Amino acid sequence: MTSSPYILILFYSRHGSIAEMAKHIARGVNKVTGVEAKIRQVPNVSSNTESTEPALPDEGAPYCTLEELSGCAGLAMGSPSYFGSMAAPLKHFIDQTSTLWMTGQLIDKPACGFTSASTMHGGQEQCLHSMMTPLIHHGMIWLGLPYKNKELISTTSGGTPYGASHLASSTQENTLTAEEKKLCEAQGERIAIMALKLT
Repeated sequence: MTSSPYILILFYSRHGSIAEMAKHIARGVNKVTGVEAKIRQVPNVSSNTESTEPALPDEGAPYCTLEELSGCAGLAMGSPSYFGSMAAPLKHFIDQTSTLWMTGQLIDKPACGFTSASTMHGGQEQCLHSMMTPLIHHGMIWLGLPYKNKELISTTSGGTPYGASHLASSTQENTLTAEEKKLCEAQGERIAIMALKLT
């Protein structure tokens, strides 16, 4: 029995926006026959080196393993924008992937990113670039959002050609606009289609 190839939707979400975006990206992936979405999160990190997270999160998606990352057909990675960069928990997880880099496990697989910030100029595009950089080092193929997605032109909230984004009017705001939802789904569908073409 062989399982379908999957797009790993890997994220860190502090206030819920990124987790909500991950669901819409999964909907886009699941529109494509022959590939499925696998949603995973990363645990928080602590400045106290004696502190550890439980093996399973209290809520939401399970924590990701390196095996799940190496086995994916494509990767959609999401993080809130912290000063124009990905959040430390996601960076911490990526920093542990040197064995995958040395063995070329992710070469020629498609990747994309999604992010959220609480201000229009909160570094969304720069955050996407910060996620892009290590994945390019892994040999992955970065997929943005082409302007055939007309929401990129009409949106007054989130949305970039580098990847889907969400403008949260406050840290507790995780309601996506109609345009943001469509762009997340378009991104999920695009990476699923490309993954099938590249496998």
